[in-house]
Amino acid sequence: MNGPLSVTTIVVSLVLAAWYLLRSALNRAPSRADLIAVGLLSALVTVLLGVAVAGLLTGEQPSDTTTYIGYMITTIGFGPTALVLAKMEPTRFGSLILGIGCLVLPVLVLRLQQIASVTGA
Repeated sequence: MNGPLSVTTIVVSLVLAAWYLLRSALNRAPSRADLIAVGLLSALVTVLLGVAVAGLLTGEQPSDTTTYIGYMITTIGFGPTALVLAKMEPTRFGSLILGIGCLVLPVLVLRLQQIASVTGA
């Protein structure tokens, strides 16, 4: 997986997580800008996973391809799922949902990197 793109995704996700958790602590519902930011983060994750799929197609096989693909599916769906749930909950808990979602994404990206770095023989 692409190192700088992964780092960018992780940093953006953590910054957004801090923002959403602060908004939740201040009893603020997610604003339209907050929802757009999660959409942009999801687009960044989509680009990252596009690079990962290209790596799979060029022959860079991780040791456990099934687990790798499972993490890819989870990672691509996590942001949009948090976005939909936050839109359904227009209270401070919507901001909390976005904050927790943005905290989980870096873990998924790191796990994808970990699995990709162990190549099969």
